[in-house]
Amino acid sequence: MVSQTTSSQLRQKFDDEVAASVREKFGITNLNAQPRLEKIIVNVGIGKALENQKLKPDVRDTVISTLTTITGQKPIMVLAKKSVSNFKVREGAPSAFMVTLRRDRMWNFLDRLINLATPRIKDFRGVSRKSFDKGGNYGMGLTEQAVWPEINMASVSYNHGMNINLIFRNSNPEMSLFLLEGLGMPFAKVGGDR
Repeated sequence: MVSQTTSSQLRQKFDDEVAASVREKFGITNLNAQPRLEKIIVNVGIGKALENQKLKPDVRDTVISTLTTITGQKPIMVLAKKSVSNFKVREGAPSAFMVTLRRDRMWNFLDRLINLATPRIKDFRGVSRKSFDKGGNYGMGLTEQAVWPEINMASVSYNHGMNINLIFRNSNPEMSLFLLEGLGMPFAKVGGDR
């Protein structure tokens, strides 16, 4: 399990350097109006692992173990809100596991994502610059859990990816991009984006 320190180096970097440079570049005079990373949501869809609307125990245990190990927090199960016959999903059937990270756990997770996980991605050329929504929130996906150094793939029975969403407050795509670049997010070079 991930050790949680009281203060992340990335949080310190944001407080000491990045926040001031964002305020300066975008002419923000009010500290409460500056963009901030509010939370990170990590989720794993399990729709393909359902068998007759039941989740296999080994899949459930693997996903819960992976998310608990990389986030330091136990995930919740998300149930389908409505039935969709094309996807063979019934209302109330398990559809995903999700973790919402805030404060120190959020900063520790982001630090490990930037410095440990993304460099281990096969043929990595940087994360997309185009994955921002209008509110400046950023979404990315990982195709397998093996990029996290704390996951022992020899003991894993189900290989899965995950979606990671960085939720910002008081932001837009330009501000969020500048902020994440300041924190060291390895974005793809301009012109080299897929």
